[in-house]
Amino acid sequence: MLTDKRFHHYSLSSLPKDLLAGVIVGVIAIPLGMAFAIASGVKPEYGIYTTIVAGILISLCGGSKYQIGGPTGAFIPILFGIVMTYGYENLLIAGFMAGIILLFMGIFKLGSLIKYIPRPVTIGFTTGIAVTIFTGQIASFLGLKGMEKHEEFIRNIQEIFIHLNTTSLFSVVTAAICLGTVILTPKIAPKVPGPLIGLIVSTLIATIFFPSEVATIGTAYGEIPSTLPQIHIPEINFEIMMKLIKPAFIIAMLGGIESLLSAVVADGMTNSKHNSNKELIGQGIANILTPLFGGIPATGAIARTATNIKNGAISPFSGIIHGVVVLLVLLFFAPYASYIPLASMAPILMVVAWNMSERKVFAHILKIKSTDSLVLVVTFLLTVFVNLTMAVEVGLIMSAILFAKRMSDVMVTEKALPNPHTKHEKVETGMVTDTHDCPQISIFNVEGPLFFGAALSFEETIMKTINYRPKILLLRMGRVPFIDTTGEANLVHIVHHFSKNGIVLISGLNPQPEKVLKKTGLYDKMGEEHFFEHTGEAIQYALSQINQNKCLGCKHFAFRECKKLSAQDAVEGSRKKLTATF
Repeated sequence: MLTDKRFHHYSLSSLPKDLLAGVIVGVIAIPLGMAFAIASGVKPEYGIYTTIVAGILISLCGGSKYQIGGPTGAFIPILFGIVMTYGYENLLIAGFMAGIILLFMGIFKLGSLIKYIPRPVTIGFTTGIAVTIFTGQIASFLGLKGMEKHEEFIRNIQEIFIHLNTTSLFSVVTAAICLGTVILTPKIAPKVPGPLIGLIVSTLIATIFFPSEVATIGTAYGEIPSTLPQIHIPEINFEIMMKLIKPAFIIAMLGGIESLLSAVVADGMTNSKHNSNKELIGQGIANILTPLFGGIPATGAIARTATNIKNGAISPFSGIIHGVVVLLVLLFFAPYASYIPLASMAPILMVVAWNMSERKVFAHILKIKSTDSLVLVVTFLLTVFVNLTMAVEVGLIMSAILFAKRMSDVMVTEKALPNPHTKHEKVETGMVTDTHDCPQISIFNVEGPLFFGAALSFEETIMKTINYRPKILLLRMGRVPFIDTTGEANLVHIVHHFSKNGIVLISGLNPQPEKVLKKTGLYDKMGEEHFFEHTGEAIQYALSQINQNKCLGCKHFAFRECKKLSAQDAVEGSRKKLTATF
């Protein structure tokens, strides 16, 4: 392990800092692990198992020095939906499959691809998840009785209104005490974990002053075992795998996004650099092994990672220590957790939801009133009112379509001629007029990626403009960085159509488009002699190919050679007349 680059220059003098950070983060992780598990529809101890196993493995095998892994709020809606639809056992299988997907994503170095998911999509579903978590805790905060849990947001809200008359004053007081403590603790003692203090204070007050009046972890889920469970390998067959492949893929994608976002935050706070592919491998290993202990899917936790750094962490040892601390608490203090009121867990999750909501960024993107705003709102609404799977799919598709539209708008195909007023007579658009154009040579400036979204517009612009059939078509493609098969097909159509009566020349072709044209055979079909590095060379070649007799009497003077050609033709015409006279 010490050969890992993340442990370079590590010494025993650094251990106390990792020990302190690990203990603090471990203490914070205990109430959060239980709360995330309960909100995901499973027993609280499964959140603790996840914190221990995944927390240690992610720190041990990942690609970030400071990453703290475990159950997170981002997973709550998707995990709750899986539990409601398929059951807890199948949640373990989905998590196991997600781990395999993450492992292969890391092995095949796909870590960088996750970075290309548009920000409006990630902000949209993150804010949507926050809304779902927050509203999902209202029932526990108010102590509502007879509530039936649903996967759909609207039905859960309806349940709250239907059962409002069962509100428990004792639950509200307990939750309010915990909420107040969680909010005030960081202001009074920044180093003290607010969620743990809130949990302890509210639990003590509820136990001393109104015992048996509020639902607790013990009354709802039974006593938490004080040991890790035996390793259990779930039964997996092809039918179950096909049924769970979609939720497993969503868990993997969400886990990958969250873990790499957390690693990027850690990089920004410490001026370090994580290995994204190694991080995905670590996440994959953790999610493959955690379900064997009954744990739920895990990922990098941004808030806990930031807390780890703020408390002086030096290396991944702090993350390993955090998992060991949670294990020790489980072994020695698990029975006491059964006294924790469910009303005390609700405000902890509400604060988590508030902190993860990205409300300022959401408002900023909304204020811009662009296509990104549309993607943001649609992703957010689908996350809340449909599900996270649909939200991500639609958000990505919308982003791709709108991106293609923007890129097609960037594409420029315009006629151009040398500007006689510049020093080197630079070829520019806006120079062509009814009285200043060459009848035999058409030059086009082509700018922007020539891909499926812009290829048709490119072809139509040229085909409409060259109806008068000039002899030479010169395409200046120095500003075309990329061409795909659709763009190449449209270019083939132009070449095929034009070559019947003329010649197509291309200047300034970039490496990628040149490679594509050579692979498809268009380069050889046009002939190497029709490709030029510089436009000036292409124009000289074009002038040598035109019918100079047609220059007689031409007053367009599109090129500097035109006056000379026109004068020579006029002189030659006069000589022919004189010869005929005598």
